[in-house]
Order: sequence, then C-alpha cells, then structure tokens
Amino acid sequence: MRKLVVWNLMTLDGYFEGTKPWDIDFHNLAWGPELQRYAEQFGRESDLLVFGRKTYEGMASYWPTAEGEGEIKAYMNGIAKIAVSRTMGEPGWHNARVVSDPIPELTRLKQEDGKTILIFGSAELADSLLKAGLIDEIRVCLVPVILGGGNPLFKPAESQVPLKLIESSTTEGGAMILRYEPVKA
Repeated sequence: MRKLVVWNLMTLDGYFEGTKPWDIDFHNLAWGPELQRYAEQFGRESDLLVFGRKTYEGMASYWPTAEGEGEIKAYMNGIAKIAVSRTMGEPGWHNARVVSDPIPELTRLKQEDGKTILIFGSAELADSLLKAGLIDEIRVCLVPVILGGGNPLFKPAESQVPLKLIESSTTEGGAMILRYEPVKA
C-alpha cells in the first residue's frame, strides 16, 4: 500500500502563501542545503505528484524552463503528475493527467504497488483529502517568519485532527522540518 504525503512550507503564523497567489518569497528564508537535500529526496521516494489546479498551473509554468535546478527539475518534469480540476482541459505538462474527483482516484492508487504519492502545496486539496482520511503523513517546513496575513495552510474544520510527531529537524537557518501522521481513531 502506498502512502499519501502532503508537503509544504508554512510561516510561523500558519500561512503557505501571502495575500496574493504565489506570494511565496518567504521560502527563501528557509532554503539552504538541508532543504535542497530534502527536495532531492522527494524524487527518489515518490513516483507520483498530485496538485490542485492553482498549484499545478504554477508548477507547470515554472518547471519545464527552470534553470539551475538540476536533479529537482529532472524529477519534477519526469515524474507522473495529476492535476485535480473540474475545469482544466489538457494538462500541457509532460507525464500529467487531469482528475476531477480525487477521492476515489487516490483511494484506488493508494492500494496499488508503488512509491509514495506526494502532494505539494495545494492546501484546499490537502484539506479535502485529510477530511476524507486519505492523508498518511503531513510534512511541514516551519519558516521562521511571521507573515501577518495570507492563505492559511490548514483550513477551518468541524473537528480536531490529532497528529503524532514522527520526526523533526532544524536547518542552519532556523527552519523546522516536521513530520506528522494523523492519529487514526
């Protein structure tokens, strides 16, 4: 059985992007050799990336022409990708397809043999999958900054989601990489 893992960078006050879409300059405060190695590991650990439409469009516009990204660029462009959208037509990025209903699709894919399935960004998608009980692990890089406003990573919910810390590490720049798994009732 495959694991479904969410990854994102988040400010200390809980935002994964600023007040405008793709306002992620705060990522530069955390980026360094530790996150570089962590990002490279994603390519070895996974064989499928899943994105919500907005994140997919941003990634698809950046990675095919990214410069100086080496190993990360190679796996981002080569790995299988799913864009979750009810409105998108052709995905227009190598090895990608569009899925309109992610819950049955990811439920099926998790049952197959394969490597980890990763969700980058895509807070709304991650929220719906967490509420459906499909998320096996949440990985967050807590960036040492208070943004003061923006788009929260975790959306309002009707009930708490208890988490168990599996691992934590600190980067030289003071960012914390945290790995949690939801506690199954």
